[in-house]
Amino acid sequence: MAKHLYRADVRWRCSGGFAQNTYSRGHDWSFDGGITVPASASPTVVPLPASVEAAVDPEEAFVAAISSCHMLWFLDLARRAGLEVESYTDRAEGTMARIAPGKMAVTHVALRPEIVFAGDALPGSEALEDLHRKAHEACFIANSVTSEIVVEPLPARLASDGQADPQGA
Repeated sequence: MAKHLYRADVRWRCSGGFAQNTYSRGHDWSFDGGITVPASASPTVVPLPASVEAAVDPEEAFVAAISSCHMLWFLDLARRAGLEVESYTDRAEGTMARIAPGKMAVTHVALRPEIVFAGDALPGSEALEDLHRKAHEACFIANSVTSEIVVEPLPARLASDGQADPQGA
């Protein structure tokens, strides 16, 4: 694969007392497709009101990027294997921990995908494990970070089961 360039424009303008450390950490991320996303420091790192609770923080975006990348590869690999995925929901979680004095990192990301398949038969557990393994190995984001990433899939379901999505998506 050739090199690809990805761009994000990050914009912040001072609101509040900068010297007094009461300024807002709210800012915007803009991407080449035209979308702008409100962003901020996490309220767990910078207490309210200096952070914006309703905005995406970098740590959440990091976890979402890993989850999204894994999902996209899983869907493509499932399609290639002749499977038909009805829905895919992941309640991914990242854990930040101290890695040295004064230094924190997202050290662990747990993906918990729940996949609903169309049709009348579920793929076997070994086939699903293999798809998740291959998706993890192919994921550009997972290949770019040092955080431990684990996949803890929930039991797969058939769309014909008619159960509501237990993860609330």
